[in-house]
Amino acid sequence: MGEDLFWAIQGGGIGARFGVIVAWKVRLVIVPSTVTRFRVSRSLEQNATKIVHKWQYVANNLHEDLFIEVMLARANSTMAASFSSLFLGGIDRLLPLMQESFPELSLTKEDCIEMSWIESAHDLAGFNKGDPLDWLLGRNSRTNGVAGDAATNGFSKSKSDYVKQPIPENAFEGIYDNFYEEDGETAFMLLVPYGGKMSEISESETPYPHRAGNIYQILYTVTWGEDETSQSLIDWIRRLYSHMTPYVSEIPREAYINYRDLDIGTNNQGHTSIKQASIWGNKYFNNNFKRLVHVKTMVDPYDFFKNEQSIPPLTSWRKKNVD
Repeated sequence: MGEDLFWAIQGGGIGARFGVIVAWKVRLVIVPSTVTRFRVSRSLEQNATKIVHKWQYVANNLHEDLFIEVMLARANSTMAASFSSLFLGGIDRLLPLMQESFPELSLTKEDCIEMSWIESAHDLAGFNKGDPLDWLLGRNSRTNGVAGDAATNGFSKSKSDYVKQPIPENAFEGIYDNFYEEDGETAFMLLVPYGGKMSEISESETPYPHRAGNIYQILYTVTWGEDETSQSLIDWIRRLYSHMTPYVSEIPREAYINYRDLDIGTNNQGHTSIKQASIWGNKYFNNNFKRLVHVKTMVDPYDFFKNEQSIPPLTSWRKKNVD
């Protein structure tokens, strides 16, 4: 296969960009027999904004066994923040850690549920308690429980960002104003913390470069059903994305490849230049984009494996070595 190609397929993006993978070997990691989940919500009246603001300062520095993400969404006429967590250990060990590092959430024993790791994966995927565990094997099963039924049974539009400095507390009011619009009713923002193992891996070890220096990633999603008109909702999420410009990464404004966003650019029907592809390639891969172009040129010079945002080969190399 070659070192460069093996590197490229470990995060070079969704879609068959370099060929067809027919086998894959996965390195497993050890998990404890008992893990703990909690999911608690706080409304604006319960100081949700202050708690989320504090979360920004601790989320990427929590104990390595503790992960807490936040979902912001409309809750009737107000906003709510839902804190969802997985802890690799039991409740008795989790509560003192929370009291030490994030007391603002006021977590209690009653908020927590102990379970096996596979049960936690089942819960995180959005299944209900009592649903068979083997539903996880279904190709059509939910991939992220935060999305809920609307996103899995209908349609959605997503965008993404990376946050390197905490968003000021007073800036959340502007975010909420967007959600209070009619089209914000079926939308959410998911704040996914980084740090931990993510920060220990260099940005060039795999094509995925968003490592140290990022506090968290944002997923913006708006959903609609089959019988609904989508354009106003798509316009809404684009406005929210524009509103967030001052608070997220810049030059480039980074994006997550698995939340493919065609708004940031697409390939032409025919030839696409490297300069054009770098518009989205640099957002997804930063400095790793150039190496991915090199790999693409070596293994697929005719660009057979192509999609809207696949990496194009160097046409100058193809003309010299293939034609």
